Order: sequence, then structure tokens, then C-alpha cells
Amino acid sequence: MEIVTEAAVAQRLRSLPGPEPRVVVSGNFATPWELVRLLDATLEQCRVFVLNAQPGWPSREGFVTETPFVGPGARDDPRLDYLPMRLSLVPRLFNSIRPPDAVLVHTSVPRDGRVSLGIEVNLLPAAIEQVRRRGGLVVAQVNAQMPYTRGDAEIDVELIDAAIEVDQPLSSPVVRAPDDAASAIGELVASRASEGCTLQMGIGQVPDAALAQMLALRNLGVWSEMLSDGILDLERAGALNPSRMVTATFLFGSPELYAWANDNPRLVMRRTETVNDPAQIAAQPAMLSINSALEIDLFAQANASYVRGLIYSGFGGQPDFVSGALHSPGGQAIIALRSWHDKSDSSNIVPLLHVPVCSFQHSVVVTEQGLAVMFGRSQHAQARLLIEQVAHPRARELLWEAAFSLGLLREGEQH
Repeated sequence: MEIVTEAAVAQRLRSLPGPEPRVVVSGNFATPWELVRLLDATLEQCRVFVLNAQPGWPSREGFVTETPFVGPGARDDPRLDYLPMRLSLVPRLFNSIRPPDAVLVHTSVPRDGRVSLGIEVNLLPAAIEQVRRRGGLVVAQVNAQMPYTRGDAEIDVELIDAAIEVDQPLSSPVVRAPDDAASAIGELVASRASEGCTLQMGIGQVPDAALAQMLALRNLGVWSEMLSDGILDLERAGALNPSRMVTATFLFGSPELYAWANDNPRLVMRRTETVNDPAQIAAQPAMLSINSALEIDLFAQANASYVRGLIYSGFGGQPDFVSGALHSPGGQAIIALRSWHDKSDSSNIVPLLHVPVCSFQHSVVVTEQGLAVMFGRSQHAQARLLIEQVAHPRARELLWEAAFSLGLLREGEQH
């Protein structure tokens, strides 16, 4: 790895092959912004593969964003190239129909001949392996403030062609206290947790509220695509099993979380193919997968990707973790959402989805109205439970009518 100037990086980018080279970039909250700025300024045309592009992401003619998970920085880009697929399968793209010509990563400073990908591992090891096989380019933005995490995050410096140095703080989320609905959902979700279960959770008010209700449990494990500050509360409370590694593939939280992650032997960062592998998920004891959705229909199908018919995010890891959790001994796949969307003044429990389904056959659906156990129920029983126990009271009459129209309630059944 050679520390070079920005001008030298630009020169190497200009040497990439073809009229429209493909560049894989660290995404989520580890975006190497200085390298992205250079890329945007240097190449008139390129295809950039990134997960969850954040605000400030380039949007212009000739700059095509490819992604299986759309972030707020790319949602309104008319050139967006959305790839609908499970995250566990995405690395296969790099050795088949979407081979990369370059990879731009955000790393820690070197240590003993290695750097760490820090808070973002995900698809990057697979991309680096493929670009090295093709004789392509790997450039690092080396940041003194990036925590050094272990496992698949560690990359030999010999795999990196060039690097620039920065000293910049990492992004952190805006902290919002859970409102009444989130607190109610969190309490119901936590009621499904048990001693020794394994947790997968996301970020936001509902996961935070759920984790806050699990502090009295013991011997919990963590096998999760992402980690946020809720993990710190579990650790401090003694809820985590000290003999089990905390496993994740990316982090997003406070500076305190990043400090906890730095050189922490309890934390192991793994690549997407490992963390999102349904077989690996199923091997975790009593896997408790907690995911959210934008809508659930009366067939218990979840939409977590589309808003008003337009792509909003993507499948993400939801189908991987739902499938894996259902095959785990004692596992559960929970979908948690609010029953009502205040901005659109509409129900999030709908008669029938008219957009692609992200996941289905969940164990439990939870809203602030209550909890509906789906596993093993007939489709008639599922529809009834969704209406009676999780739908907002304002929506129930219309949902009953829809259930009859869809054949989900039999002739003569009353409500």
C-alpha cells in the first residue's frame, strides 16, 4: 500500500478500462467521501456499486449507481440501477455478470501489515478478491478515526494499491427517544425473547425499544447484519453470553459504539456471504430475527422495499434472516411495524400487496395494537388475527370487507 496524493489517485482512476468502468465503494456509514468526490470529478462515465448510499451521493448524467439496497442519497436518481436480490447472493455478481474494475474502501490505519474495514465489511471482501483476480485497482481512504475491527474486516496492505490519508469523524445517527407506539411494539417484541436466544436487529426506535426490554435476560447471543448502540446496553447489563462472539457485518451508532468496537476481541466482523447465509443463521440457537416492513397484507406478506410503487430500499437481509430464523431450533422471525402511517393517513395493514414481496411466512407480526402469531395458522386464521390483533381500529372494517372479497373469510363467518 502506497500513500499517494489525490492527483495520483485521479490518474489511476483515469486508467481504468472501458468507457464505463465499474467501481465498488464502501457504503452505509463508512462511505469514503474524499474518494467518492475524486471519482465523481475524474470519470465522466462510470457505474458505481454501493450499499445504502447516503445524502450527498453524486447524481448526474454518466454516474450510474448500482445497488441491491437503495439509500436516501440515490432514491430520487433517475439513473439508479436497482438490483432486486437477497444480500447473501450479491457477492456472486462480482465473479459473474458485474465484475468490478476498482474498489474504493474506507479503512483504519495500518497495524502489523493490515488495515481494517472497520464499521463496514459487507460485500467488500468479495469485491476486493475479484478485482485483484482481474488485475484491477484497490484504493483506500485511511482514516485515523476508523476503529480497527477483526475477522473478515482485516485486509492485508499488499492487496491495496494506493491510499490517501484523512482524519475525520464517522457518521452517527440522530438519537430519537422511542414514542408511545415504538415503546409498545418494543415491549411486545421483547416478550418473544428468551434466555440464551440469538438476536438479529436493525436500527431505529423499535429495535432500540425492544432491546431496552431485554436487559434482564442472560446468555444472549448476537448474529446480526448490523449493530447499533443497543448492543452496548446489553453488554453493560450483563445480558450477553461472554463465551459467544458478537457477530455482525456493519455498524452504525454513536462514537461510543465505535470506541467499543475498536480492537474488541468480543466482536467479529464477517462478510455478507457468512452473516446472511440462511444455513449459518439457522445454526444459531433460538434465532430471534427482528425486521420491519412498510406494509403487511392479509396473506401475511411483507413489503419493505416500495413506497407508492417506487423503490425505496430493497430486500436487504430480510429474506435471508426470515428463512434462517424459521429453521433455527426454537427460532422466530418477527415483523414489527406501526399499524398506521400518520403522514399518508393510511393503514400499514393492507388487503393485498401490489408491489414485490420481501418476505412472508413469519412467526409473528407485531404492531402497537398487539401481537399476531402466524406460524402454523391457516390463511383464514392469519387474516383474522391480523385484522383483530395488529391492524389499527380505523382500518378494520375495510379489512374485513377485503378479507371476504379475497376469500380469506368463509361464507357465514362473523366478525
